[in-house]
Amino acid sequence: MVNEYADFNMLKELLGATDGNLASHTKALENAEYILVEKQFIGRKPNTRYSTTKLGRAAFKKHIEALEKLINKQ
Repeated sequence: MVNEYADFNMLKELLGATDGNLASHTKALENAEYILVEKQFIGRKPNTRYSTTKLGRAAFKKHIEALEKLINKQ
């Protein structure tokens, strides 16, 4: 993982996702306890920030390892 956290707008821009699509995916990741969600205000603007949990990092690592196995089989 490169960043310790990312906010909603950063993820939206990086992923090219719509607000609704990103919100539903982050909610699913939060429910699976793969990410933590922090809501705060910066000045008068709301800001939602996401960070991975230990469980989320382990699941991501396992996913990457499975993808590498698929790639190396070919």
